[in-house]
Parts: sequence; structure tokens; C-alpha cells
Amino acid sequence: MHEVALSEQVAAVARRAAGGRRVHSVRLRIGALRQVVPEPLAYAWEFTTAGTSLDGATLDVEWVPGRLRCPAGHESLMQGEFDVHCPRCGEVARIIGGEEFTVVDLSVSDSSGSPDSTGRPAPEEDA
Repeated sequence: MHEVALSEQVAAVARRAAGGRRVHSVRLRIGALRQVVPEPLAYAWEFTTAGTSLDGATLDVEWVPGRLRCPAGHESLMQGEFDVHCPRCGEVARIIGGEEFTVVDLSVSDSSGSPDSTGRPAPEEDA
């Protein structure tokens, strides 16, 4: 179950980006081709963050579908698990989306404890 390893990496990025502030939520963008299963990811996040500075923080996930572009320039969503043929012309297409796994931002508290700021990890902090 690679969701545990992914949760551990996301937690590390969130702690680093929060800089000691309380984290309320972590927003992710995950592509369909990453083969991350929502329920195990949610469970792994709870397990990974329990008793830590991230305890109680939620994961908000935007699920990104697989996207293709064929040599003729047609763009489409993937039809089926690993079908990379253009639905318009039948040509083998190139994958142009759906491989993301990105920490988009965090909802954190300021020093008074009220949630009022968003911490955005630096670009190199993608999980």
C-alpha cells in the first residue's frame, strides 16, 4: 500500500512549509495515472498524522483525469484504464495530464491560532 509512503512524504512537506504553524488542511492535486486509491489514502493520512503536529489536518484532493494529445492535435480524456488511443482518429496519443502528485497549498493558523493564511510549498517541494 503505497498510500502510507505518500502520506509520510506529504506530511513531511506540510510540516516544512508550515514552519511551526498549525496546519488545518493540505490541498493536493493527484493524477489518475498515479493509481492512488482515495479511501486508503485518507486512512493512511489519519494513521500517519495521529499524535503529530498535523493531527486533525484534513486532506483536500483534486483528482485529475488522464489527458491525451494525438499527433493530429486532438486532446481528450483517457477512455479506460490504459487506452492511449485518440477517440477521434484512433492514433496512439501522448499522455499530457494525469501524472501529477502535487502539494498545492496548506491552510495554517497564525500565531494567535486563527486560520488566516495559506502556506504554499516551494515548487521543488512536490511530493
